Amino acid sequence: MAKDTAGGGGGPAPMTGMTLAITSIALALGTFMQVLDTTIANVSLPTIAGNLGVSSDQGTWVVTAFAVANGASVPLTGWLMGRYGVVKTFVGSVVMFTIASFLCGVSWNLPSLIVFRILQGAVSGPMIPGSQALLIMIFPPQKRGTALAIWSLTTLVAPICGPILGGYISDNISWPWIFLINLPVGVICAVVCWLNMRSRETPTRKNPIDRTGFLLLLVWVGALQVMLDTGKDADWFNSPVIVGEAIIAAIGFAAWLIWELNEEHPIVDLSLLKSRNFVLATTVSCLAFAIFFGTNLLQPLWLQTRMGYIATWAGLVAAPSGVVAVVLTPLAAPIMNRIDARFTASLSLAAFALSYYLRSRFTSDVDFYALVIPMLVQGVAMATFFVSMITMALNGIPAPQVPAASGLYNFARIIAGSFAASIVTTAWDRSAALHQTRLAEVIGAQSPTFAITLQKLQAAGMSAQQALAAVTQQAVGQAYLLATIDIFRVASILIFLLIPGIWFTRKALSQGGTHAAAD
Repeated sequence: MAKDTAGGGGGPAPMTGMTLAITSIALALGTFMQVLDTTIANVSLPTIAGNLGVSSDQGTWVVTAFAVANGASVPLTGWLMGRYGVVKTFVGSVVMFTIASFLCGVSWNLPSLIVFRILQGAVSGPMIPGSQALLIMIFPPQKRGTALAIWSLTTLVAPICGPILGGYISDNISWPWIFLINLPVGVICAVVCWLNMRSRETPTRKNPIDRTGFLLLLVWVGALQVMLDTGKDADWFNSPVIVGEAIIAAIGFAAWLIWELNEEHPIVDLSLLKSRNFVLATTVSCLAFAIFFGTNLLQPLWLQTRMGYIATWAGLVAAPSGVVAVVLTPLAAPIMNRIDARFTASLSLAAFALSYYLRSRFTSDVDFYALVIPMLVQGVAMATFFVSMITMALNGIPAPQVPAASGLYNFARIIAGSFAASIVTTAWDRSAALHQTRLAEVIGAQSPTFAITLQKLQAAGMSAQQALAAVTQQAVGQAYLLATIDIFRVASILIFLLIPGIWFTRKALSQGGTHAAAD
């Protein structure tokens, strides 16, 4: 990779002025489009399944297909960029992603949509790491914090916009448009990036293709993603299929790891694991992102299934955190160029913890404004979280390894998000079932309050069966509220406990203050 990626001398000079601004916006749009597509389909699944005449369980393969293909392709970023150059790889990925989005939008049945989603996920792997590497490359070293802030802003805001856009499109237009809206964005991103950066292509090397490593990666990542996406519906390890997928994933991972450590030209550069900063920062970042992703998934799920919110309004509850992040990130970027990233990372995690604590105090009559306050606090955390974590992770990584490091970092983050989604939704249902059992013990047939409530409901015009159903529904709603509170409370504690782990890394400045990579 060009030397200016690391902030050193040589290579193309950093961009300036309007060219820098336009190119940065185009790169940010590419990142935004890809991240948006990982979440926008989730909220539209019932609509997609209904329109295509399939069950909701079958419809989940629309999400699973993308996740499996994307998870397998992200780690290949380093090899692809080393082989074809960062600019060509990124622009080619954007073009193919745009074409795949069009194909998804014109799908005629579920099998065709799943095939095109696999294609979409497979070609999108280099988009996030590529945009990150290119932003670092075109900004001067002293502005690296600004570059990372732009990247992190789109990475964090897109998952929040996904449910809002997906809900609005599903409620008011038609589901194909959740994919077709990518077309103008993809065209603009590809054209602008190619015109402004084709002269900045990075050096390439014709390394042989590690076919065995790639196939092993495909096997274990595919088995793991399918297991995580379908485990809840199959009752996890009570299902022989899930057990089989877990065994395949474990054996495949072990075989892949052994192969990659001994391969002369591995498909994934595991030598990055020699960097203490990279390993520790990536670990903390993945754990924190898992908590962030899981709670962001839980809140709209609870609001839509138990609090009567439609998809659009459930998304709007989360919108303020994105607004705060958009406002604060440009203000925080110059400051982060001069402050140790460990301080800003600690601030982010503390703000996340406070946000989850506030949400752990929700009640059954919580209103829209009470739901929004914790999201405003979360916005403060989002403004510096990703910038801080990626700054620490890339601290001391040699310039040629930045694309590979970015790819491995984002791959780990994607896997962490998949685990979080499965764990949170399963824990939520099981915790609710436990609370429901305890509530049933308290409000049993012998309870005077229970009997009085039934009498009042019947006096209001309900039949005995309707009154019992109404009380049962209230008990179920309370059980899920308690389960939601439990998860937010645990999330608050866990993310706060991650703060000490940050201080085992070395000092890192987003403007390029680094230490040796292999420490």
